[in-house]
Amino acid sequence: MQIRDGLRRQAPSVTGAMRSPMSAMMLAMFATMASFYVAGRLWQDAQNRVYMIKELDRRTGQGRSAISVDDTLKVVSCRQQGKRLASLEMELAAAKHEGFVGKYTSETNATHSKKKPLVVIGIMTSFGRKNYREAVRKSWLPTGSLLKKLEDEKGIVVRFIVGRSANRGDRFDREIDDENKSTNDFVILDDHIESDEELPKKTKRYFANAAETFDAEFYAKVNDDIYINVDTLSAMLETHWDKPRVYIGCMKSGEVFSEATHKWYEPDWWKFGDGKSYFRHASGEMFVVSRAVAQFISINRSVLRTYAHDDVSVGSWMIGLAVKHVNEAKLCCSSWPSGAMCSAL
Repeated sequence: MQIRDGLRRQAPSVTGAMRSPMSAMMLAMFATMASFYVAGRLWQDAQNRVYMIKELDRRTGQGRSAISVDDTLKVVSCRQQGKRLASLEMELAAAKHEGFVGKYTSETNATHSKKKPLVVIGIMTSFGRKNYREAVRKSWLPTGSLLKKLEDEKGIVVRFIVGRSANRGDRFDREIDDENKSTNDFVILDDHIESDEELPKKTKRYFANAAETFDAEFYAKVNDDIYINVDTLSAMLETHWDKPRVYIGCMKSGEVFSEATHKWYEPDWWKFGDGKSYFRHASGEMFVVSRAVAQFISINRSVLRTYAHDDVSVGSWMIGLAVKHVNEAKLCCSSWPSGAMCSAL
């Protein structure tokens, strides 16, 4: 009996000893599996994040082209400085027009004095209109040394304005180049393709080019079939020196044509309201703007909207500006008013 009781007392300790290694092994296996599970989830989450970042870059178009916050602030700052510079240039042009003279300019110094042109006149012409240009030269535009004399003594600069052929260097381009070698009275807009449909853009490029090339008081646009009395024009312009921003011409309005087959069709007719009438603007035969206005066109030419006609386009630019509109009857070239400065040839 004592032996059996002793065996019974020893049995539990043996069973416990056998269960302890079993429990440790199972715990180790469980820990290992848990480690693998956690590592797997972490790896999967990392892959998901990489995929989402790439997908976001693809959809937003950023990727490698994205710039930092600092770079973005620099770009914004440059744009603000550019706008401020453009504003200062306009203010400076207006101040000069009102008589302000700096301590030093390239026009006046200790050894040299150069007279500023009163007006630059751009005569809009195109290919195949040499006869019109010859008529202008024989009627009111001097040639050779007399053209230079007109610039030096009266401050009137006159140039024919023409673009380039769509087929660069063809017969049309060569004819203009040959004519210019003989007369030296052209401004050739190399960045403009000559065509009737592009006349509004050509007029914009002319004013931008003239404002950058000549520091004149006024800039005029005229067609190549118009006669000009330059002395009468000069006298009229001198009465407007006190106006820093001025727009002078034969002011008119007119019907907006929405029919595509009409000669004066306006593709943007719907923008002019139900009345289908243009706002007041100077006739395209001839008009004049002051230096500050020409410089505004030059600075903002990339954002200025053009319409089907050049006179309407220029008039639209003037509406939003503090510009003095001058309705000058003597610039109504087709009606031959008393004391006219211009007339149709």
